[in-house]
Amino acid sequence: MLEHIPHWLGAMLTNVRAGHAKLVIVQDGIVTNGERLDLSSPAFPDGGRLPERFTADGSGVSPPLVWGDVPMGTSSIALIVEDPDAPTPNPLVHAVVWNIPPEERRLGEGMIAKDGDGGADGRDVGKNSYLSEGWLPPDPPTGHGNHDYVFQLFALSQTPDLDPNPGRSSVIEALRGNVLSAGLLVGTYSRGDDAGVGSDSVVEPSLGNRDLGTSLA
Repeated sequence: MLEHIPHWLGAMLTNVRAGHAKLVIVQDGIVTNGERLDLSSPAFPDGGRLPERFTADGSGVSPPLVWGDVPMGTSSIALIVEDPDAPTPNPLVHAVVWNIPPEERRLGEGMIAKDGDGGADGRDVGKNSYLSEGWLPPDPPTGHGNHDYVFQLFALSQTPDLDPNPGRSSVIEALRGNVLSAGLLVGTYSRGDDAGVGSDSVVEPSLGNRDLGTSLA
């Protein structure tokens, strides 16, 4: 949808962004103990450009993710992916996955997809900002500059009973006071700018995750 915004308009909106301070992971009562969960992808490094196949300019499948061991007592794992650089009041939600089994350590490429009332193991893909299930491929306005796509993973002490296809607001409320550890991974994408060299190549997973105590702004 946003690819149809003309370059001149995207450039004029460069400073219109939701802001990193509105990401779920930095909201009050979400991450309280500072414990970090290692989160990475075999498809791009932390802070690196997303390969085109994961965006609206390619096949638009979700990227693969891997993570480390979760704390003892983890009941389930949740993922939310947001774009804080979107020219919208709040970050644009690109994916929600809820009730991932605590023994799981990965999501394969293309696994964030429409699943109705959820999978056999209890996991459920929720609604993105376009109110549809599954992965919303990055689709930044041409000329708007670089966008961060922030993958936020949470190990939860309890799994609240949510309606099928939970959205952002219900996930935020369910996370508060319930997060044992959290992980952060950032991929970037832009239109009308230099894509860089090797933007569609496979890389080794980065274990250098960002410190949750560092400002995201």
